[in-house]
Amino acid sequence: MRRFFSIALLTLGLALSCACGGGRTPPGEPSNEDLIVVGMCQVGAESDWRVANSESMKAVFTEENGYRLLFDVARQKQENQISAVRKFIQQQVDYIVLMPISESGWDSVLQEAKEAGIPVILVDRMVNVEDESLYAAHVGSDFRAEGGLAVAWMEETFQGAEDPVRVIHVQGTPGSTAQLGRTAALEEAVEAHGNWELLAQLDGDFTQAKTYEVMTEYLSSLPGKGDVDVVYCENDNIAFGALQALEEQGCVCGEQGVRIITFDATRGALTECLRGKIALAVECNPLLGPLVEEAIQTMEAGGTPEKHRYVEEQIFTSESLTEALIESREY
Repeated sequence: MRRFFSIALLTLGLALSCACGGGRTPPGEPSNEDLIVVGMCQVGAESDWRVANSESMKAVFTEENGYRLLFDVARQKQENQISAVRKFIQQQVDYIVLMPISESGWDSVLQEAKEAGIPVILVDRMVNVEDESLYAAHVGSDFRAEGGLAVAWMEETFQGAEDPVRVIHVQGTPGSTAQLGRTAALEEAVEAHGNWELLAQLDGDFTQAKTYEVMTEYLSSLPGKGDVDVVYCENDNIAFGALQALEEQGCVCGEQGVRIITFDATRGALTECLRGKIALAVECNPLLGPLVEEAIQTMEAGGTPEKHRYVEEQIFTSESLTEALIESREY
Protein backbone atom coordinates (compact mmCIF):
# COMPACT_ATOMS: atom_id res chain seq x y z
CA MET A 1 0.00 0.00 0.00
CA ARG A 2 2.96 2.30 0.44
CA ARG A 3 3.50 2.20 -3.32
CA PHE A 4 1.04 5.04 -3.94
CA PHE A 5 2.85 7.40 -1.62
CA SER A 6 6.28 6.16 -2.63
CA ILE A 7 5.69 6.85 -6.32
CA ALA A 8 4.30 10.31 -5.66
CA LEU A 9 7.08 11.19 -3.28
CA LEU A 10 9.73 9.74 -5.59
CA THR A 11 8.44 11.85 -8.45
CA LEU A 12 8.54 14.94 -6.26
CA GLY A 13 12.02 14.02 -5.06
CA LEU A 14 13.36 13.67 -8.61
CA ALA A 15 11.92 17.04 -9.54
CA LEU A 16 13.55 18.69 -6.56
CA SER A 17 16.81 16.89 -7.29
CA CYS A 18 16.93 18.29 -10.81
CA ALA A 19 16.13 21.79 -9.60
CA CYS A 20 18.38 21.88 -6.56
CA GLY A 21 21.22 19.56 -7.44
CA GLY A 22 20.23 16.63 -5.18
CA GLY A 23 18.36 15.90 -1.98
CA ARG A 24 19.47 12.78 -0.19
CA THR A 25 17.86 11.70 3.05
CA PRO A 26 20.22 12.66 5.93
CA PRO A 27 21.97 9.68 7.52
CA GLY A 28 19.92 8.05 10.30
CA GLU A 29 16.57 9.42 9.09
CA PRO A 30 13.91 7.27 7.37
CA SER A 31 13.35 7.93 3.68
CA ASN A 32 9.87 8.87 2.49
CA GLU A 33 9.50 5.44 0.86
CA ASP A 34 10.03 3.74 4.23
CA LEU A 35 7.39 5.70 6.14
CA ILE A 36 4.29 3.86 7.36
CA VAL A 37 1.30 6.00 6.37
CA VAL A 38 -1.41 6.23 9.03
CA GLY A 39 -4.76 7.89 8.38
CA MET A 40 -6.27 8.91 11.71
CA CYS A 41 -9.78 10.25 12.28
CA GLN A 42 -10.37 11.91 15.65
CA VAL A 43 -13.78 12.79 17.10
CA GLY A 44 -12.94 16.45 17.72
CA ALA A 45 -11.62 18.57 20.57
CA GLU A 46 -14.73 18.54 22.75
CA SER A 47 -12.97 17.72 26.01
CA ASP A 48 -9.65 17.92 27.82
CA TRP A 49 -9.44 14.13 27.50
CA ARG A 50 -9.81 14.29 23.73
CA VAL A 51 -7.07 16.90 23.40
CA ALA A 52 -4.70 14.76 25.47
CA ASN A 53 -5.59 11.72 23.37
CA SER A 54 -4.76 13.58 20.13
CA GLU A 55 -1.46 14.80 21.54
CA SER A 56 -0.54 11.24 22.53
CA MET A 57 -1.13 10.08 18.96
CA LYS A 58 0.79 12.93 17.36
CA ALA A 59 3.75 12.38 19.67
CA VAL A 60 4.06 8.75 18.57
CA PHE A 61 3.29 8.89 14.85
CA THR A 62 6.08 11.19 13.70
CA GLU A 63 8.42 10.98 10.72
CA GLU A 64 11.30 10.55 13.16
CA ASN A 65 9.57 7.37 14.37
CA GLY A 66 8.97 6.17 10.82
CA TYR A 67 5.41 7.34 10.15
CA ARG A 68 3.54 9.80 8.01
CA LEU A 69 0.38 10.83 9.89
CA LEU A 70 -2.69 12.12 8.07
CA PHE A 71 -4.77 13.56 10.90
CA ASP A 72 -8.44 14.42 10.42
CA VAL A 73 -10.77 16.00 12.99
CA ALA A 74 -14.46 15.20 12.49
CA ARG A 75 -15.87 18.02 14.63
CA GLN A 76 -18.14 15.49 16.39
CA LYS A 77 -20.02 14.54 13.23
CA GLN A 78 -20.11 10.91 12.15
CA GLU A 79 -20.67 11.80 8.50
CA ASN A 80 -17.35 13.64 8.58
CA GLN A 81 -15.64 10.54 9.94
CA ILE A 82 -17.10 8.31 7.24
CA SER A 83 -15.94 10.77 4.57
CA ALA A 84 -12.46 10.83 6.12
CA VAL A 85 -12.21 7.03 6.13
CA ARG A 86 -13.20 6.92 2.45
CA LYS A 87 -10.58 9.56 1.67
CA PHE A 88 -7.93 7.50 3.46
CA ILE A 89 -8.94 4.48 1.39
CA GLN A 90 -8.55 6.51 -1.81
CA GLN A 91 -5.12 7.65 -0.62
CA GLN A 92 -4.14 4.02 -0.04
CA VAL A 93 -2.83 4.55 3.47
CA ASP A 94 -1.24 1.61 5.27
CA TYR A 95 -3.46 1.78 8.39
CA ILE A 96 -6.60 3.60 9.45
CA VAL A 97 -6.95 4.62 13.09
CA LEU A 98 -10.52 5.51 13.99
CA MET A 99 -12.01 7.02 17.14
CA PRO A 100 -15.69 6.35 16.32
CA ILE A 101 -18.19 8.94 17.51
CA SER A 102 -20.95 6.37 17.93
CA GLU A 103 -21.06 2.59 17.69
CA SER A 104 -23.56 2.12 14.86
CA GLY A 105 -23.38 2.88 11.15
CA TRP A 106 -19.92 1.55 10.31
CA ASP A 107 -20.49 -1.71 8.42
CA SER A 108 -20.35 -0.31 4.89
CA VAL A 109 -17.29 1.93 5.13
CA LEU A 110 -15.30 -0.58 7.18
CA GLN A 111 -16.14 -3.22 4.56
CA GLU A 112 -14.67 -0.86 1.95
CA ALA A 113 -11.46 -0.58 4.01
CA LYS A 114 -11.28 -4.37 4.34
CA GLU A 115 -11.71 -4.86 0.60
CA ALA A 116 -8.90 -2.35 0.03
CA GLY A 117 -6.68 -4.39 2.34
CA ILE A 118 -6.28 -1.59 4.91
CA PRO A 119 -6.39 -2.68 8.58
CA VAL A 120 -8.53 -0.49 10.85
CA ILE A 121 -7.59 0.07 14.49
CA LEU A 122 -10.31 1.40 16.79
CA VAL A 123 -9.23 3.73 19.57
CA ASP A 124 -11.18 4.69 22.71
CA ARG A 125 -14.65 3.73 21.50
CA MET A 126 -16.01 0.63 19.79
CA VAL A 127 -18.21 -0.10 16.76
CA ASN A 128 -21.24 -2.37 16.58
CA VAL A 129 -20.75 -4.41 13.41
CA GLU A 130 -21.95 -7.87 12.39
CA ASP A 131 -18.49 -8.90 11.18
CA GLU A 132 -15.76 -8.25 13.75
CA SER A 133 -13.09 -8.90 11.12
CA LEU A 134 -13.88 -5.42 9.79
CA TYR A 135 -11.45 -4.05 12.37
CA ALA A 136 -8.06 -5.44 13.30
CA ALA A 137 -7.85 -4.28 16.91
CA HIS A 138 -9.39 -2.06 19.56
CA VAL A 139 -7.36 -0.06 22.07
CA GLY A 140 -9.04 1.80 24.91
CA SER A 141 -10.86 1.58 28.23
CA ASP A 142 -13.44 -0.81 29.62
CA PHE A 143 -16.17 1.75 30.17
CA ARG A 144 -18.55 -0.69 31.80
CA ALA A 145 -15.85 -1.51 34.34
CA GLU A 146 -15.25 2.21 34.93
CA GLY A 147 -18.93 2.62 35.72
CA GLY A 148 -18.66 -0.35 38.06
CA LEU A 149 -15.91 1.44 40.02
CA ALA A 150 -18.14 4.49 40.43
CA VAL A 151 -21.13 2.43 41.49
CA ALA A 152 -19.05 0.50 44.03
CA TRP A 153 -17.96 3.81 45.56
CA MET A 154 -21.59 4.95 45.75
CA GLU A 155 -22.59 1.70 47.46
CA GLU A 156 -19.89 2.16 50.09
CA THR A 157 -20.61 5.86 50.57
CA PHE A 158 -24.36 5.40 51.03
CA GLN A 159 -24.23 2.04 52.81
CA GLY A 160 -27.00 1.83 55.38
CA ALA A 161 -28.72 5.01 54.15
CA GLU A 162 -32.43 4.92 54.96
CA ASP A 163 -33.40 8.02 53.02
CA PRO A 164 -33.56 7.96 49.21
CA VAL A 165 -30.29 8.51 47.35
CA ARG A 166 -31.32 10.96 44.64
CA VAL A 167 -29.19 10.95 41.49
CA ILE A 168 -28.96 13.23 38.47
CA HIS A 169 -27.30 11.45 35.57
CA VAL A 170 -25.64 13.61 32.88
CA GLN A 171 -24.76 11.48 29.87
CA GLY A 172 -22.13 11.82 27.17
CA THR A 173 -22.69 11.64 23.41
CA PRO A 174 -25.64 9.24 22.90
CA GLY A 175 -24.61 5.93 21.36
CA SER A 176 -20.91 6.31 22.09
CA THR A 177 -19.17 3.40 23.80
CA ALA A 178 -18.27 5.50 26.85
CA GLN A 179 -21.87 6.64 27.26
CA LEU A 180 -23.29 3.15 26.83
CA GLY A 181 -20.92 1.49 29.32
CA ARG A 182 -21.06 4.13 32.04
CA THR A 183 -24.83 4.44 31.69
CA ALA A 184 -25.38 0.68 31.91
CA ALA A 185 -23.44 0.48 35.17
CA LEU A 186 -25.52 3.19 36.83
CA GLU A 187 -28.88 1.97 35.54
CA GLU A 188 -28.21 -1.57 36.75
CA ALA A 189 -27.22 -0.24 40.18
CA VAL A 190 -30.35 1.88 40.46
CA GLU A 191 -32.43 -1.20 39.67
CA ALA A 192 -30.59 -3.18 42.35
CA HIS A 193 -30.97 -0.58 45.12
CA GLY A 194 -34.53 0.13 46.17
CA ASN A 195 -33.68 3.49 47.78
CA TRP A 196 -31.67 4.86 44.83
CA GLU A 197 -33.79 7.28 42.81
CA LEU A 198 -32.81 8.44 39.33
CA LEU A 199 -34.21 11.97 39.18
CA ALA A 200 -33.24 12.73 35.60
CA GLN A 201 -31.02 11.67 32.70
CA LEU A 202 -29.73 14.69 30.84
CA ASP A 203 -27.73 14.90 27.60
CA GLY A 204 -24.45 16.71 28.23
CA ASP A 205 -22.76 15.52 25.00
CA PHE A 206 -19.40 15.39 26.85
CA THR A 207 -19.17 19.20 26.82
CA GLN A 208 -19.11 21.75 29.62
CA ALA A 209 -21.29 24.32 27.85
CA LYS A 210 -24.18 21.98 27.07
CA THR A 211 -24.07 20.45 30.55
CA TYR A 212 -24.19 23.86 32.19
CA GLU A 213 -27.23 24.69 30.06
CA VAL A 214 -29.22 21.51 30.74
CA MET A 215 -28.27 21.40 34.44
CA THR A 216 -29.26 25.02 34.98
CA GLU A 217 -32.61 24.39 33.33
CA TYR A 218 -33.27 21.24 35.34
CA LEU A 219 -32.17 22.65 38.71
CA SER A 220 -34.34 25.71 38.17
CA SER A 221 -37.34 23.39 37.90
CA LEU A 222 -36.69 21.65 41.24
CA PRO A 223 -38.81 22.82 44.19
CA GLY A 224 -35.90 22.33 46.61
CA LYS A 225 -32.17 22.64 45.98
CA GLY A 226 -31.37 20.13 48.71
CA ASP A 227 -33.12 17.33 46.86
CA VAL A 228 -29.99 16.05 45.04
CA ASP A 229 -27.41 13.71 46.54
CA VAL A 230 -25.30 12.67 43.55
CA VAL A 231 -24.59 14.00 40.07
CA TYR A 232 -23.13 11.20 37.95
CA CYS A 233 -21.16 12.93 35.17
CA GLU A 234 -19.86 10.86 32.27
CA ASN A 235 -16.69 12.93 31.78
CA ASP A 236 -14.74 15.78 33.38
CA ASN A 237 -16.10 18.52 31.16
CA ILE A 238 -19.63 17.47 32.08
CA ALA A 239 -18.57 17.65 35.73
CA PHE A 240 -17.22 21.19 35.28
CA GLY A 241 -20.51 22.34 33.73
CA ALA A 242 -22.55 20.61 36.44
CA LEU A 243 -20.41 22.10 39.22
CA GLN A 244 -20.85 25.59 37.82
CA ALA A 245 -24.62 25.18 37.51
CA LEU A 246 -25.01 23.65 40.96
CA GLU A 247 -23.10 26.41 42.73
CA GLU A 248 -24.90 29.15 40.82
CA GLN A 249 -28.18 27.59 41.97
CA GLY A 250 -27.02 27.71 45.59
CA CYS A 251 -26.12 24.05 46.01
CA VAL A 252 -23.17 23.00 48.16
CA CYS A 253 -20.88 20.53 46.40
CA GLY A 254 -18.86 18.13 48.50
CA GLU A 255 -19.21 15.73 51.39
CA GLN A 256 -21.82 17.87 53.11
CA GLY A 257 -23.85 18.43 49.97
CA VAL A 258 -24.03 17.16 46.40
CA ARG A 259 -21.45 14.53 45.58
CA ILE A 260 -20.18 14.84 42.01
CA ILE A 261 -18.81 11.75 40.29
CA THR A 262 -16.75 12.19 37.14
CA PHE A 263 -14.84 10.08 34.61
CA ASP A 264 -11.47 10.87 32.93
CA ALA A 265 -9.47 12.26 35.88
CA THR A 266 -7.65 15.00 33.99
CA ARG A 267 -5.65 17.52 36.03
CA GLY A 268 -8.53 19.99 36.25
CA ALA A 269 -10.90 17.40 37.67
CA LEU A 270 -8.29 16.10 40.12
CA THR A 271 -7.70 19.65 41.33
CA GLU A 272 -11.43 20.04 42.05
CA CYS A 273 -11.37 16.62 43.70
CA LEU A 274 -8.50 17.66 45.97
CA ARG A 275 -10.49 20.77 46.91
CA GLY A 276 -13.45 18.55 47.80
CA LYS A 277 -15.76 19.91 45.09
CA ILE A 278 -15.69 16.63 43.14
CA ALA A 279 -16.20 13.56 45.30
CA LEU A 280 -14.87 10.85 42.98
CA ALA A 281 -12.79 10.88 39.78
CA VAL A 282 -12.59 7.62 37.83
CA GLU A 283 -9.55 7.48 35.58
CA CYS A 284 -9.89 7.07 31.82
CA ASN A 285 -6.38 7.07 30.38
CA PRO A 286 -6.09 9.00 27.07
CA LEU A 287 -2.41 8.17 26.43
CA LEU A 288 -3.14 5.43 23.93
CA GLY A 289 -0.64 6.30 21.20
CA PRO A 290 2.02 3.76 22.30
CA LEU A 291 -0.55 0.94 22.43
CA VAL A 292 -1.79 1.78 18.92
CA GLU A 293 1.80 1.70 17.68
CA GLU A 294 2.29 -1.71 19.29
CA ALA A 295 -0.68 -3.03 17.29
CA ILE A 296 0.71 -1.57 14.07
CA GLN A 297 4.20 -2.95 14.67
CA THR A 298 2.73 -6.38 15.41
CA MET A 299 1.01 -6.34 12.01
CA GLU A 300 4.13 -4.99 10.31
CA ALA A 301 5.96 -8.05 11.64
CA GLY A 302 3.27 -10.33 10.22
CA GLY A 303 1.56 -11.00 13.55
CA THR A 304 -1.97 -10.57 14.85
CA PRO A 305 -2.53 -7.93 17.55
CA GLU A 306 -4.80 -8.42 20.56
CA LYS A 307 -8.39 -7.86 19.50
CA HIS A 308 -9.13 -5.76 22.60
CA ARG A 309 -6.41 -4.03 24.60
CA TYR A 310 -7.60 -2.27 27.75
CA VAL A 311 -5.50 0.16 29.79
CA GLU A 312 -5.25 -0.07 33.57
CA GLU A 313 -7.09 2.64 35.48
CA GLN A 314 -7.82 3.75 39.05
CA ILE A 315 -10.07 6.02 41.11
CA PHE A 316 -9.25 9.18 43.03
CA THR A 317 -10.79 10.90 46.05
CA SER A 318 -9.55 13.92 47.98
CA GLU A 319 -7.91 11.59 50.50
CA SER A 320 -5.78 9.89 47.84
CA LEU A 321 -4.61 13.08 46.12
CA THR A 322 -1.78 15.57 46.65
CA GLU A 323 -0.74 18.59 44.62
CA ALA A 324 2.51 16.82 43.74
CA LEU A 325 0.63 13.82 42.38
CA ILE A 326 -1.57 16.05 40.23
CA GLU A 327 1.43 17.94 38.87
CA SER A 328 3.11 14.68 37.95
CA ARG A 329 0.22 13.63 35.73
CA GLU A 330 0.72 13.83 31.97
CA TYR A 331 -2.84 14.99 31.29
